[in-house]
Amino acid sequence: MKVDLVNLKRQHEEIKTEVEKAIAKVIENTSFILGEDVTLFEKEFAAYCGTKYAIGVDNGTSALELSLLALNVGRGDKVLVPAFTFIATATAVCYTGATPVFVDVEEGTGNINAGLIEAYLKKDKTIKAILPVHIYGNASNMDEILKIAGKYNVKVVEDACQAHGTLYKNTAGSWVKAGSMGETGCFSFYPAKNLGAYGDGGMVTTNNEELYKKIRLLRDCGRSEKYLHNIIGFTKRLDTIQAAVLRIKLKQLDKYNENRRNNVKMYKDAIKAPEVSYLSNESYSVPIYHQFIIKVSNRDGLMQHLSKNEIGAGIHYPIPLHLQPAFNFLGYKKGDLPVSEKLAENVLSLPNFPELKKEEILFIAENINTFYKK
Repeated sequence: MKVDLVNLKRQHEEIKTEVEKAIAKVIENTSFILGEDVTLFEKEFAAYCGTKYAIGVDNGTSALELSLLALNVGRGDKVLVPAFTFIATATAVCYTGATPVFVDVEEGTGNINAGLIEAYLKKDKTIKAILPVHIYGNASNMDEILKIAGKYNVKVVEDACQAHGTLYKNTAGSWVKAGSMGETGCFSFYPAKNLGAYGDGGMVTTNNEELYKKIRLLRDCGRSEKYLHNIIGFTKRLDTIQAAVLRIKLKQLDKYNENRRNNVKMYKDAIKAPEVSYLSNESYSVPIYHQFIIKVSNRDGLMQHLSKNEIGAGIHYPIPLHLQPAFNFLGYKKGDLPVSEKLAENVLSLPNFPELKKEEILFIAENINTFYKK
């Protein structure tokens, strides 16, 4: 049995006819840039997230960058970023001219440690924003983060690039969606995401009309109408073809997420090796398991064993951001953020796409159990 880490073909087969019709319609209309499907998808995605507005952009990194720029974050400013995440969270900060400041994460969840944030804000008044990442689709402690941010008058931009449909229970007892709590929420539609395009794509969600208008200008050359440019902007638009595909898949997103949660339950029931442990989620989060992460000893040996048995596995992420060569100029060293470093040494991602079959999960679990028995 061969099991890929991600298998996009199975999902496409389920929606193939509908997708092909939608793409053909866009081609027939030749409305490739900011066509009707973009406008409709923005409205539908905003409604799904529970926000007033959504702005389609070319990828998740741009969603973060444009959000920060719209909040006037730039040269001379600093932004708090968890050290354990994909590099785009931090590079988006750098694109604005600002500097990322890396914060350690919770060992249980892998999310930014909200208890560490205030100490940074107390000692450095140049910190203008916080970028909490809902890592692997598990919500960060947003109430605590927003409370501290409000106290120090800094902005919060949610990196929800892995959290399409993640639920968060706020202190009022209401369940809300990831991407609806900060000044903006930022999403990626990279093909392997829970809501994935057939190429690149991204979205910014917000309840702030001023930010909505400014980000719309920034994504489209600063243009308010043809050949009238109010500000200096970028070419960072969501393609109409991608919006057409995403509209179809959005209708299936809750099902996809529930399938992933069911997969995780089957994995945990079937994996018996005591050497395997898991990231946790707090009672305020209903995760969507963009990645299913196990924490293991002898990770390299297990990966080799799985590979020999044609089982795909990955590491998200093997090097924490503060130790990436790209950020050597910031002066961090090994040992500065120990929890992030420990997770980077122990985490392993197992296949968890929505169409994964029960027999495949049991096959993977059996191989993990066998490896540790030996």
